[in-house]
Amino acid sequence: MSYFHSNTSTLSGIPAYQFKSLPHSRFARFAAIVILVLTAVCTIGLTEARAESSAKAATQEFINQALQILRDPQKSVFEKRRELKPLIESRFDSSEMARSTLGYHWRSLTPDQRTNFTQVFTAFIEAAYLDKVQDYSGQQVQFGQSRSIGEGYAAVDTSIVQPGKAPLGVTYLLEETGSGWKVYDVTVDNISIIANYRNQFNRVINEQGFPKLMTDLRAKQQQLGSELGEG
Repeated sequence: MSYFHSNTSTLSGIPAYQFKSLPHSRFARFAAIVILVLTAVCTIGLTEARAESSAKAATQEFINQALQILRDPQKSVFEKRRELKPLIESRFDSSEMARSTLGYHWRSLTPDQRTNFTQVFTAFIEAAYLDKVQDYSGQQVQFGQSRSIGEGYAAVDTSIVQPGKAPLGVTYLLEETGSGWKVYDVTVDNISIIANYRNQFNRVINEQGFPKLMTDLRAKQQQLGSELGEG
């Protein structure tokens, strides 16, 4: 039996399909955050203080770009998805996220298995994000502090302001790569998305094997792709 539920709850907009081990009530809160767990590239080779500032500025720039697309009443949902997709692809460190979500299982995979998983996982995340575009309903984003968490790493704090609800704390964890700052994890109310996935994926692999995880991810990605008009 698949560990993926048929609903599309999200954790800060990042995928999704809940596994049985996770309580639905907590994750239902995050369905409307959508694309806002991404960041933009910026110049490398800065001092630590400037790097923190640049990471925050880049995050602000990208989120404003995403919000501009999401808020445009002249664009259809399909057009918004089409414009947001390249932003997702350029802002995620998909290889690092894929490796981290598998934890110690990554070491036991062949090079081909690693490549295949990264491709499937990346397609799954992108499709899950784009599927949630229609859930955006005017949420505002407030920016807090940025801080260094090690050489070449930064964290940027934000809050999602939702009418009638308490603000939702979202922290973006960024790594300075050869192509700029990229997101490798996000925490929502102090819950790590990567840790969330790692727990879910480890359960599937331990109980049913890596091929079963790949089958489930492909099935959900293909389902979403079809719903998005890609299949």
